[in-house]
Amino acid sequence: MKTIFKRLLLALLFIPTVLLAQSTITGTVTEQASAIPIPNVNVVIKNTTKGTTTDFDGKYSIEINKGDILVFSYIGYSSTEVTYNNQSQINAALLEDSSLLEEIVIIGYGGVKKEDLTGTTDLLTSEDFNKGPIVSAQSLISGKVAGVNVTSGSGAPGDGQSINIRGAGSLSLTTQPLFVVDGIPLDNGGVGGSRNPLNFINPNDIETFVVLKDASSTAIYGSRGANGVILITTKKGKNKDFKFSISSQTTVYSPADEIEVLSSNQFRSLINEVGSPAEIALLGNANTNWQEEIYRTAFGQDHNFSALGSAYGIPMRASIGYSEHEGVLKTDNLKRTTGSLSLTPSLLDDHLNVELNARAMYTENTFADRGAIGSAVSFDPTQSIYDPSSQYAGYFAWLDSGTGYQNNLAPSNPLALLDLKDDTAEVRRFVGNAKLDYKIHGFENLTATVNVGFDTSNSHGRTITSEFIPTSDPTFNGARTNYIQNSDNKIFDAYLTYKKSFKDVHNLTVAAGHAYQSFEYDNYSYDSEAEEDGNQFEFIDKSKSVLLSYFSRANYDYDGKYYLTASVRADASSKLNPDDRWGIFPSVAAAWSIHKEDFMQESFFNELKLRVGYGEVGNINGLGDYRFLTRYQGSTDTANYQFGNSFYQTYRPEVINKDLRWEIGRTFNIGLDYAFLNRRVSGSINAYKKETKDLIADALVDPFTNFSNRVEKNIGNMENKGLEFNLNLIPFKTDNFEWSVNYNIALNDNEITKLSVDQPQGGISTGVGNNVQVHREGESANSFYVYEQVYSASGAPLEGVFVDRNGDDIINEDDKYIKEDPFGDILMGFNTNVSYKDWDFSLQSRASLGNYMYNDVEASGGILANATNNSILSNIHSDYYNSGFTVINDRTALSDHFVQEASFFKIDNITIGYTLNKVKNTTFRFYGSLQNVLTITDYEGLDPEINLGIDNNFYPRPRSFVMGVNIDF
Repeated sequence: MKTIFKRLLLALLFIPTVLLAQSTITGTVTEQASAIPIPNVNVVIKNTTKGTTTDFDGKYSIEINKGDILVFSYIGYSSTEVTYNNQSQINAALLEDSSLLEEIVIIGYGGVKKEDLTGTTDLLTSEDFNKGPIVSAQSLISGKVAGVNVTSGSGAPGDGQSINIRGAGSLSLTTQPLFVVDGIPLDNGGVGGSRNPLNFINPNDIETFVVLKDASSTAIYGSRGANGVILITTKKGKNKDFKFSISSQTTVYSPADEIEVLSSNQFRSLINEVGSPAEIALLGNANTNWQEEIYRTAFGQDHNFSALGSAYGIPMRASIGYSEHEGVLKTDNLKRTTGSLSLTPSLLDDHLNVELNARAMYTENTFADRGAIGSAVSFDPTQSIYDPSSQYAGYFAWLDSGTGYQNNLAPSNPLALLDLKDDTAEVRRFVGNAKLDYKIHGFENLTATVNVGFDTSNSHGRTITSEFIPTSDPTFNGARTNYIQNSDNKIFDAYLTYKKSFKDVHNLTVAAGHAYQSFEYDNYSYDSEAEEDGNQFEFIDKSKSVLLSYFSRANYDYDGKYYLTASVRADASSKLNPDDRWGIFPSVAAAWSIHKEDFMQESFFNELKLRVGYGEVGNINGLGDYRFLTRYQGSTDTANYQFGNSFYQTYRPEVINKDLRWEIGRTFNIGLDYAFLNRRVSGSINAYKKETKDLIADALVDPFTNFSNRVEKNIGNMENKGLEFNLNLIPFKTDNFEWSVNYNIALNDNEITKLSVDQPQGGISTGVGNNVQVHREGESANSFYVYEQVYSASGAPLEGVFVDRNGDDIINEDDKYIKEDPFGDILMGFNTNVSYKDWDFSLQSRASLGNYMYNDVEASGGILANATNNSILSNIHSDYYNSGFTVINDRTALSDHFVQEASFFKIDNITIGYTLNKVKNTTFRFYGSLQNVLTITDYEGLDPEINLGIDNNFYPRPRSFVMGVNIDF
C-alpha cells in the first residue's frame, strides 16, 4: 500500500512538468498556388485524436508537445505534415491535389483510373491549356496533343475550327470528332447564325479535355466516335467555403499581313506600258491601298466572374461571362454572354450522387461581307473610295457606258460591300443535363446511372442590302432576307455499373446500358426580293433523325499489372434503310504495367506500360436524312416556273438511295507509356493503323435507273498509318524555379486503297466547275491533280507549255498528274512553361511539314489579261512578274506552278504573368500575351495553314496583344 502511494505521489509531482512542456502553437493554412487562406482545414496531432480546424481566415491554434507531428488535411488537397520543434508559428500551404482530378479519367459512360487506361487517351487539364485571347474552346488544345490538328476556319473572332484526329477518315461525310460536354454528345451539324458550335462554352469554365483517339477507346460511342471523341468536363463545385474569381482582359488585334498585289505606282506603270489609250485614260489619280481600307485595328474584351464552393451542403459553381470582339475586317463583330450553374449534391449517405449542369448563351453576330476581301485584292488602286457624283451612296463604281449602272464585269467597291450590307444574327442556346448515380442499397457494388440531357438553340438572322449598293440591275430596290432556325438535341442514357474486387488481386468493372438521342431541326427563310419579283419567297425545311443504341463494357485487371478492356455497341440510325440500319461495333484492348513487376523494382522507371488495342466504329455523320425514301426538292426562288404573270414553285424528285450502309473504321494501336526520374520525364509512344471500309462516294449508274446519273454508294476504302510521340519534361525544379517542356510529334500517311470512280474535289475560282483536287485510288485524299508546268532555262514558267506525260503529242486531261496533298506528313507541337517566384512565362508553337497549298489568289489574279478589259481596270497579283502569264484558261489555272509547298513553323502564343499576394485573402495575377507571333514558311501566299489547302481570299488571322488580370478571393 505504501509503495502504491509513493508511485501516485511521484506521478502527481510530474504533472506540472508535463503541463509546462506543452506549448500553444498558432498558424495559418493557405493554398499553395494562390496563398488564399483555407477555412475548415483539419489540423490533427498525428497518431492521436487531438485536433482542431482553421477558422474563416485559415487560422488555427492548438496545444502541442515538442516532437509532435501536425497533420494538415482538407478535401481536394494533398495532406502535409510538419514536426513541432519549438517554432514560434507553423504555417502550412496545401497543394490542390491534381491527382484527384487526373486519377479518374472520363472515358464515356464511366471513368477509369489513369493508370488503368488501355486505350490511347490524352488528358489535358486547365493548367495545360493554351494561353491568350481564347474565344473558341478548341483553341485551348491546339498543338498540345500528338496527332490532333486544330485549324481555325479564318481570322474572324470566334470562327469555326476544323479538328482532325489521325488523318482524314471519310471522303464525303464529316471528319470532325464527336464533342461530349458533361455527358452530352453534341450535334456536329452546328447552329445557324453561329460562327462555331462550341462557342456556347465559356473557355474559362472548362476543367479538362480528354481526347480519345483509337477505336478501342471510342468504340463505346459507336457511330458517333468514328473520327475520335473529345470529352469536355467543366468545372464543378467543391465542399468548402466559397471562392470567387474575376478575370478581365483587353485585346488589340491588327492585320498580320496583306496579299501582294501591285501598288498604285506599279499598276500605273503597267497600264501605261501595255494598255490601249482608252484603258490608260481610265487610270485614276488616287493612291488607294484597298486592303488597308477594309482592315482595321480591332479591339476585344472579356470579363468573367465565377463562384465555387458549397451552399447548404451542396457543392456548386456558378459563372457569368461577357465577350465582345471586333474582327480586323471592318463591320465584323461578335458579342457573347454566357452563364453556367453546376450542382453536385450527394444524398442518402452518399449512395446517390447527383450532377446538375445548366449552360446558357446569347450571341450577337455581325458578319462582314467577305466578298470585300477579293474585291480589295482586285480593285484598281488608282481609284478613290468615294465619288461625289456616284448614285451608289457616294462610293466609286465602274459603270457600264450603255446602262449607266454598275458594270457586271467589274469588282464591287469593297467599302460599299462592307458599309451597305448588314448581316446580323442572334443565337440563343441552352445546354443542360441531370445525371444521377445511385449505389443501390444492399448491393453496393452495383450503381445505376441515368443521364438526361437537352441541347436547344434558336437563331434569328437577317441580311439587309441597301438599295444604294452597286449593282447592274436597274430595278434593284434593296433586299432583305430573314431566317429562323430551331434545333433540339435530346439524349437519354441509362446504364448499370458493377464493380467488384476479388481476393485483393482481381478487379472487375462491368457496365451495360441503353442510349437514345434525337435531333430535330426547323429551318425557315424569307426573301423579300423574290416576293417583289412574284416568286415563291418562303423556304421551310423540317427534319428529324434518331440514334438508338445499346452498349456494354468490361474492365478487368489482375493485381494492378495486367489489364483487359472489351466493349461492344449496337447503333441503329433512322438515316439508313431498315435492312441496314443496325451496326455492331466491338473493341478489345490490353495493357501490361511492366514497371510493377518484381524484376523491375530496381529499375529507374516510375511507369512503363505497354498497350495494345483493336476496335471498330461506324460513321454516317453528315449524311442527309431519309435518303432511302421518296423525296422531292422545291425549286429556288430564281428557278420558278412562270405561268402568265405569276411564278410557281416546281418540285423534282430526289435520288432514291436504299443501299447505303455504315462506313466502318477499324483501328489497331500499340503504345507505350513511360515515366522516369521521379516523373520528371514522361510521355507516350503510339503506332497505329486505321482502315475505313465501305466509304460513301459518288458512283455512276445507268441512265433512267434513278433520278441522277451519279448516286452515293459504299464503294471506297481508305487507310491511315502513323506514329505519335509525346514527351513531358521538367529539366529544372527548385522551390523558386521550375521549367517544364512538352513536345509532341505525329507522322501520318493517308491513302485511298479502293475507289472505282475518281471524285473531283477542290473547286477553284477560275473557270466554271474547275476542280484542282481529286479523290483517287492509290493516292491521298484531296490530292492536287494538275498539269506539269514547263520552265525556261532561267526558271521562268513557259505560258501554256506543259509536259506531255503520256507521250501522245496532245496535251489533254490524260496528261494531268497527282502532285502532293494538303495534309502535313509531320505535325509537331512545342510548348514550354517557366515560373520563377511570382513570375511565369509560357510559349506555344507548332509546325507542319509536307503540306501543300494551291494558291488560288495567284492563279486567278496574277494574269495580265485581268488588268484591262477596255471598260474597267483591275489590279493583279505581283506573281505576274514571276510567271509572265498573260491570259487565263483552264490549263493555266491547273498548272502545278500554283501548287506550292506550305510547310510552316508558328509561334502561336507568348505569355508573361506576375502574381501578387500582398492583399489579405486575395491573389492578383497580371499578364500580357502576344498571339500569332511568328510564321516561318516558304509559301508565297497569305497563310500556309488553310484547311484542305486552297487559298482563295482567306480572311487573315490577326496578330493580337492581350493585357489581363485574374483576381481570386
